Amino acid sequence: MSPLGTALRAGWSRGLIELRQSFTNGGDLFNHFFWPVLMLIVLFLMRDVSFGSSGFELGTLMLPSVLGMNAAMAMIAMSQLLTAEREDGTLLRAKATPHGMAGYLVGKIVSVSGGLIADLAIFLIPGLLIVPGLTIGSAEAWLTLAWVLALGLVATLPIGAVLGSVFTNARAQGLLLLPVLGMIAISGVFYPITSLPEWTQWIAQLFPVYWLALGMRSALLPESAVAVEIGESWRQAEMIGVLGVWTVLGLLLAPIVLRRMARRESGSRVAERRERALQRIG
Repeated sequence: MSPLGTALRAGWSRGLIELRQSFTNGGDLFNHFFWPVLMLIVLFLMRDVSFGSSGFELGTLMLPSVLGMNAAMAMIAMSQLLTAEREDGTLLRAKATPHGMAGYLVGKIVSVSGGLIADLAIFLIPGLLIVPGLTIGSAEAWLTLAWVLALGLVATLPIGAVLGSVFTNARAQGLLLLPVLGMIAISGVFYPITSLPEWTQWIAQLFPVYWLALGMRSALLPESAVAVEIGESWRQAEMIGVLGVWTVLGLLLAPIVLRRMARRESGSRVAERRERALQRIG
């Protein structure tokens, strides 16, 4: 096997090990359950709240939207991991081995994707028992959910790698949360986007969260629910187009930014960041 193939195989194994460890570590286990349980509570409270005269409960409309939101948030998880492991020297160690960065990224993709699928299952399985009206009895619904999720991961994980390369320390990641929360607020996750001002609808349609939520709704909601969407259409072709643009953008930028970041990493930089972190703790 070639050195690159060996590195990629090692990255795959590393990703599976990290994923398994995340379910045996108390802090990681809490993170896996916290947001799904919180969203389930919100879903329970909204299960009997109707959206206007549409005949649909907000809980029913919200469940697939939250799935799409969580899929898009994989980019935040990727970004935070890259920033944290850049700060503690993990990336420097990966850089020091042949094709180490390629293996490292494969490992992160495996662990982040696997963790996301587990989080979605933790939310979805109880959610199906809480809200009625979902089209979960057909193979087409689950097939659509699967390809939308796969497309969403391909579109968002490279962007997460870019963001993780831009931020130099974990504290700076906090700057990313406010715009992300704002993006979620206008993307029709917790309330149909057609009830929001038109200018916010146009902004939301530029980003992956709206399209991933729409794709999940097209998979799990009955056809009649399309009446509350923009243009009364699931717009799957447009969704593929927008997420495709984000995929191309991420795949073009991520290798450039990651190579530049790796070249700048050194033992002295890691030691300097560690010293600053110890001073903050002290």
